[in-house]
This record gives sequence, C-alpha cells and structure tokens, in this order.
Amino acid sequence: MRRPWIVGVLLAGLLLGACGDPASGPEQSPPDPALPTAAPTTTTRQRPAASPTTPTTADAAAKAPTVLYLGDSLAMESQKVLGQSLREQVNARYTSAPYSGTTLCDYLEGTGERSLVPPADKAAALVRSLRPDFVVLQFWGNSWGYTPCMDGITYDKEPATYFKRYEADMKRLTEQIADAGGGRRPRIVWVSQGPDPITPERIRTVNALYEVRAAASHDLVADAGRTVSPATARYTWAQYLPCTAYEHDHPSYCTEPGRDRTALHRDDDYLHFCLAPTTSMPKPCPVRSPGIVRITREITRVIADHVG
Repeated sequence: MRRPWIVGVLLAGLLLGACGDPASGPEQSPPDPALPTAAPTTTTRQRPAASPTTPTTADAAAKAPTVLYLGDSLAMESQKVLGQSLREQVNARYTSAPYSGTTLCDYLEGTGERSLVPPADKAAALVRSLRPDFVVLQFWGNSWGYTPCMDGITYDKEPATYFKRYEADMKRLTEQIADAGGGRRPRIVWVSQGPDPITPERIRTVNALYEVRAAASHDLVADAGRTVSPATARYTWAQYLPCTAYEHDHPSYCTEPGRDRTALHRDDDYLHFCLAPTTSMPKPCPVRSPGIVRITREITRVIADHVG
C-alpha cells in the first residue's frame, strides 16, 4: 500500500476522474443485494430527467419526496447507489446532476464560462424545473484551483481566503436555491466529508462550515463522513475499517471477512470510495464499494427522518 501522503501528487487526476466503468466491467453500478433492482439514474454531463417511482396509493404519493443530488466526483461515483437507496426507503423521485472536479461556485448562476457546470444544470435552474423537496449537496471542497470560478484561490496558498470564499459561496448557493424554490423552498442537505490525509484540518473546517450554514438557514447535515472514519478518530484517514453489522449481513460489502475489515479506498486513490480504477471519463462507480454504501445509507437516513 502506498503511503497516503505520496498519493497527494496524484490529486489533480483523481479529482478530474470519478470512478468510471472499465472496458471489462459493467456499464452501471451493481445493485445493493439488500435492495431490489432500480431503474438507472440519469448520468451527468446531460440535462437530467426525473426518475419517478409510481406510488401505490394517494397517501404514498403525497409523502414521496423529490430529491435532487448535486456535487463533485464523490457524488458522481455515488449517484446510482443513492438513487436506488432513496427509491427503496422513501419512494423518492430522484434526479442527479454531479460534475467531477467542481465546487460550490460551479453550481451558482451567474458564473458563465468560468463554471464547469452548464446553465441548465445550475442548482437554481434545476430547482425551478424539478421543484424538489430536498437538494443534497456533496462537495469535498475543491481546494487546488482547478475550476475557474474559484479565481485561483487555493487552500495551500491562502487558507483564510479559501475558507472565506467557501463560506460566501455556501451562502450564495443557499440563497439561490431558496429563491428558485419560492413558496416551496427545498430543504438542503449538506453532506459532511470523510478524513483527508493530506489536509485533515481543511476538511474539519469545511465540515464545520456546513454545520453553521445548515443551522443558519434551517437546513440539514448528513454526517456521511463519520461513517467512513474510525469510530474514535473522526478525522483520521483509514483505508480499511471494521465491518459494520450491515456489512456482516451483506457479505459482499465486507471485503476481508477473515480479518473483519472492509476496504474503503483503493491503494492508489485516497479520496474516492469506488473500488474500481479511476478513469478519464467520469461515471458512476461500476462495482460494489462499501464506502459508497455507507455514505449513501446515511444520506438516505437523514432524508427519511425528515419526510412528511
């Protein structure tokens, strides 16, 4: 296994490519064995279409939430698994539109050509067209200046400026989503991130900003990062963790049962949770990956607790 600080030099390549589908692998992520097979989620880089689930009763229809999932490569790799989980657990109508390598400002309207997200897929534009009940935002916190809308601000060179800008973009994005929702303002779910072995304090601060922003605007936080962290060390990075009860019940997610541990990351990728190799064309993860299931189960739990 490579030491985590060595793979830092691969950061640009890792962020630009979410886990893709190798030529020998399946074209879409395999279903969770605990869940029935669901229709595939809309892929990104195209205008997403809603994926409705037909309710069996009027009461079920009234309670079925509409969920929009936006984010970077972490959302890209997780989008199909989250959609399947939400459909099964809360009968959700689900749309995803993640873009690898992005950060919050990419989803702001008014960024024009400086954004990696096209106008039709901006957060506010999708809220106006889809009228979601929940908007799930999952961003690792692009800190290395790839996306033009960050104006060259990076954590390593200007940490105070980076956090100030990140906080401002969170507020602007919240306001744009709220304005687009009008009388049906969606509830935002900020997804906290797991440990970063290169800049652990950055992730701690980013997650704290999510907590503050959610409290200020009466939104929600899904502490998905906790599920991929050691139980007694929230911000200590680990490639392997002990198998959970869920993973014991579904053995394909306990990758090393003889050692009672499961793999969260590949040897060559400390950031993503897809256990398939990263490819140049970002796509949903094509293989069962315990880290992705842990993250999406926590997001689903938070939404389920606030449906109705």
